[in-house]
Amino acid sequence: MAELRWNPLLKTWTMVASNRQQRPNMPKDWCPFCPGSGRVPDNYDVYKYDNDFPALTQTPGEPDVEGNDLYKVAQNYGKCEVILYSPEHTKTLPELEVSHIYKLVNLWTERFEELSKDEKIKYIFEFENRGEEVGVTMPHPHGQIYGYSFVPLKVKVELDSCKEYYSEHKECMICRMNREEKDFEKRVIYENESFIAYIPFFTDYPYGVFIVSKAHKGNFTEFTDKEKWDLADILKKITGAFDSLFDRLFPYMMCIHQTPVNCEEYKDSKDYYHFHIEFYPPLRDANRIKYYASSEMGAWAACNTLAVEQTSEQLREALKKYLSKIGG
Repeated sequence: MAELRWNPLLKTWTMVASNRQQRPNMPKDWCPFCPGSGRVPDNYDVYKYDNDFPALTQTPGEPDVEGNDLYKVAQNYGKCEVILYSPEHTKTLPELEVSHIYKLVNLWTERFEELSKDEKIKYIFEFENRGEEVGVTMPHPHGQIYGYSFVPLKVKVELDSCKEYYSEHKECMICRMNREEKDFEKRVIYENESFIAYIPFFTDYPYGVFIVSKAHKGNFTEFTDKEKWDLADILKKITGAFDSLFDRLFPYMMCIHQTPVNCEEYKDSKDYYHFHIEFYPPLRDANRIKYYASSEMGAWAACNTLAVEQTSEQLREALKKYLSKIGG
């Protein structure tokens, strides 16, 4: 059973992908993403791998259930890809050289360009789930890309908010956020020539960093080569700071937000929307999780358990610790 089912209460689609229940438990002594597995090249730096159990496919069948005017159904059209960060099974993002992460940024860019050629795809979402606390069962370093046939609800809310702000103020809201955080300083973790990382004033996770391009750019394809190097640099340093915070592998969800593609509703989004990466790290202490419970999940009424001015200071200290460790 695989289809899209319309949620009329929230005006968005739910992906039904029962084929993902068939994913096997991997043997501890074998990994499909390691060279020699027969599933990937024997030599690679970064690599795109089509998901074996996709929630979305470019060759969908007809929905297994019949819809009506309230409960609409649609084919689960789209694309699901796995992006392998390294051939080394235990190497994580902050352990990679900046030159290697630069190759990853280029692969993200190439896949964005390629997937955007499919006019049925409306939004391209690159993300990484890291750590058992967010459900990861495959330790080999990797992220994923989903190409949706619709604009997902959270991104749609961001787009609509930015569009409204632009209409009223004639400027990009996220550019304004950058200025506010830069002026306040205390929530800024790190910046280089092209990007700034801060824990925003409003975020609902204690260590919920945003990485934001300084220039008003909408997606990977607009970045210069220098900006791609700077993105690689800041990704290494922020994820390294995470691991240094509690001296352990730091779990997170990394979500890359960009302008939609092939989408008439948001055809002018490059004017008012702005590339940024949102981190959702579930830890609030070394061994304590900030759960998304009833208020957050059921009412979308977020509650942050710590003041971000305090956690920003902690993360800046963790970055110093990481930089001294790597000689940066």
